[in-house]
Amino acid sequence: MNPIISVSHLSKTYASGFQALKGIDLAIRRGEIFALLGPNGAGKTTLISIVCGIVTPSAGHVKVDGMDIAAKYRRVRAMIGLVPQELTADMFETVWNTVSFSRGLFGKAPNPAYIEKVLKDLTLWDKKDSKIMTLSGGMKRRVMIAKALSHEPQILFLDEPTAGVDVELRQDMWQVVRDLRASGCTIILTTHYIEEAEEMADRVGVINKGELIVVEEKDELMRKLGKKELVLHLGEALGTIPAALAPHNLQLSSDGHSLTFTYDTRAERTGITALLNDMRNAGIGFSDLNTRESSLEDIFVDLVRGTR
Repeated sequence: MNPIISVSHLSKTYASGFQALKGIDLAIRRGEIFALLGPNGAGKTTLISIVCGIVTPSAGHVKVDGMDIAAKYRRVRAMIGLVPQELTADMFETVWNTVSFSRGLFGKAPNPAYIEKVLKDLTLWDKKDSKIMTLSGGMKRRVMIAKALSHEPQILFLDEPTAGVDVELRQDMWQVVRDLRASGCTIILTTHYIEEAEEMADRVGVINKGELIVVEEKDELMRKLGKKELVLHLGEALGTIPAALAPHNLQLSSDGHSLTFTYDTRAERTGITALLNDMRNAGIGFSDLNTRESSLEDIFVDLVRGTR
């Protein structure tokens, strides 16, 4: 299946000389949830802005559904819904009029039933006659999503959509995202809540300093780069790690009551048996043990720091 978004050799250098993107190649599959992760200033918003036709690239090409975004701008833009980081709306207008007006901007005929459904899905129906200025920050963020969905896009960009949103509203939004994906909509999101990307995304891309470091299936990324930790809770506290255990690269907790051993689950030998034997020979006992797997956040931090 051809990708719904195809980015080739994309670069962007601003007039100041700052190079925001450096030769990005990326293919987004139709109907997937793709999470783009990266620190502030990594190039996430610039990449999204170029695909949406807001920023002009310095080099490279972008195609959406096989169409060049420059040659077929209107057709491409009509396929895309964008929820930017900034809250951009007429603060003196009502929710209903704001969302309905956004639909009209894309040449769509009025469809009150559809607008009603969008507002109800986002728990905005009882606020439909309220002015934007009277809404909480979380509700204003929901209005931004409703505006982006007003013209029934096939692709939805969510640039930090849950920034400043409380936990309950966030969960509602992610349910809307799941429903959209189930209907065939392609979702591209950036988020600082990496646990949400871990839960929601099919694939993950990590961008840093304008370069795409990795693009991988989420589960495969965690399998390849994830680690497991074995935590041994000691019967008696240790002041230092004995020399006999040094080859195992253990970490001693600050209170001396636990040792942490990191191992690769893909290796032929994990080293756990050898560690336990060496601990027994050294006369070090433990009262309990437990394991912990790397989270997507652990992997992300290590990738950005360049330790993997």
